[in-house]
Amino acid sequence: MTPGLIKMWISLSAMGFMFIAVIGIYFSRYKFKGIFKIITTVLAYFFMVLAGIIIFFVVFSGPVSD
Repeated sequence: MTPGLIKMWISLSAMGFMFIAVIGIYFSRYKFKGIFKIITTVLAYFFMVLAGIIIFFVVFSGPVSD
C-alpha cells in the first residue's frame, strides 16, 4: 500500500474511535448506572483522546510525496 493509502486508513480508524466515543458517552449518560457508567465513561474519553492524537499526527505530518 502507498503511504497516502495508509494515512487514509489510519484517519478512518480515528474517525471510528470518535464514533465509539460518542456512542459510549451517550450510553454512559443516559442508559447505564453504577460501575458500568464509570467504565464506559473512562473508555469513551480514552477513545476520544486517542482519536484526537491520531488525527493531530495525520494532519500535521503533511502531504505524502509521490
